[in-house]
Amino acid sequence: MASGNSFYITTPIFYVNDAPHIGHAYTEVAADVVARWHRQAGDDTWSLTGTDEHGEKILRTATANGTTPQKWADKLVTEAWKPLLETIDIQNDDFIRTTEERHESSVQLFLQRLYDDGYIYSGEYEALYCVGCEEFKPQSEIVNGTGPFEGQKVCAIHSKPLELLKEKNYFFRMSDFTERLLALYEERPDFVQPESARNEVIQFVRQGLSDLSISRSSFDWGVKVPWDDSHVVYVWFDALLNYITAVGYGQDEANFDRRWPATHIVGKDILRFHAVIWPAMLMAAGLEVPKQIFGHGWLLVGGEKMSKSKLTGIAPTEITDTFGSDAFRYYFLRAIAFGQDGSFSWEDLSARYQAELANGFGNLASRVVAMVTKYFDGVVPAPAEYTDVDLAIQEVVKKAADDADSSIDALAIHDALASIWTIVDELNGYITDSEPWALAKDPANAARLGTVLYTAVDGLRALAVLLSPVLPQATHKLWDALGAAEALGALVDQPIRDAGRFGQLPAGSTVSALQALFPRIEPAVA
Repeated sequence: MASGNSFYITTPIFYVNDAPHIGHAYTEVAADVVARWHRQAGDDTWSLTGTDEHGEKILRTATANGTTPQKWADKLVTEAWKPLLETIDIQNDDFIRTTEERHESSVQLFLQRLYDDGYIYSGEYEALYCVGCEEFKPQSEIVNGTGPFEGQKVCAIHSKPLELLKEKNYFFRMSDFTERLLALYEERPDFVQPESARNEVIQFVRQGLSDLSISRSSFDWGVKVPWDDSHVVYVWFDALLNYITAVGYGQDEANFDRRWPATHIVGKDILRFHAVIWPAMLMAAGLEVPKQIFGHGWLLVGGEKMSKSKLTGIAPTEITDTFGSDAFRYYFLRAIAFGQDGSFSWEDLSARYQAELANGFGNLASRVVAMVTKYFDGVVPAPAEYTDVDLAIQEVVKKAADDADSSIDALAIHDALASIWTIVDELNGYITDSEPWALAKDPANAARLGTVLYTAVDGLRALAVLLSPVLPQATHKLWDALGAAEALGALVDQPIRDAGRFGQLPAGSTVSALQALFPRIEPAVA
């Protein structure tokens, strides 16, 4: 079992049947921000992402593109999925591919153990299958088709016709774990979050679980079933195991014990796989279940879930090429309550960029640095006696840091950002009310001017630390401009849970010119 300060977080591993859109990037950024926060707090942090490269959907896509599944996967990983991480500034510790030997061999080991312990048996199965979901669909997700698919049964998620499949398969005795799963949800209310996701999962399991088909014999693109190579492992059974194969299951037990269990961040459309099938698999293997599964909402375009197949997918570069990666990261985590659906809007993105990032945070930083340069020759002044308004700012900073840390622990990333932004708003108001430009006109006010600007500078120091997981580029620029790198060391080494302690930046530090953190964006000319 992992030590008390171990924090292991994962994204889903994404299908390589197409290029990523902002829905995928949203999940990546959320996990990255939480990982960066814990890493900077001194926790033994590990962040995992990767790609799911087996299954019938990948085989069909590769064939349609005139290549092999492996070559198709290699192409998409190299040209699309790994570049995505650079585009949105992801700082992952590992990238797992399900076609790697370290994964495939451990999948076979896991499966063999379940087979030897009697949790797997052979049988025949006939049901409606969605290639897009790579799943035999439950009745609740089968709907009547409309338009060109009228008279057919279609997938409620993909709106495409289902295929009736009949195969001899191997089955996992998942029905044996109905009561154990319900007990788990009862004993650990935070195991599945948010609350709406937890209720959905409990309702599903209470209806009773069926055994799960875990192999396919109609195609051969997948991990071979170790005792019967005419079958390949069901893609979801294979893919879920990435979370343990990536940290050493079956190969490096010391590392596995150090890292596991993990916090899984997933889209709500794959919640059932993670909150029902996955813990049942682990229970059968005698392994600890995950620490938590958090099912976030969908990004909506025109009221529908973002989808490449419906031509509603937006490439992350469409945003980052104009607004930058920091703005991308900030917008999706601030504008959408994490755990709920949220609609993407170019107008809202532009408005928040201008009001909150450029005029709010960016302008605050520029004004303060400029005033220290103008009134104190670029040297951070020593504060004199603090007044009530100064102490109030210190209290705002401390409370914001404490509240943000609590929110990150609860995966309420939007609340963490809202707490941190109170510092931006309060500092802007503090400067307006204190009028340092007026104080500078009378030498008798020099001590008061120094106190006001020191308070503002150290507030910026706290903001740089607290916002560094979200805005890594802008905060590094600010950190350097404040002279904090020389005085306190690298930004990434600052203890984030200590950021609210006021007065850390030494007086006498030298500020330097700060270019606009969020430059003005000219509207496109039609």
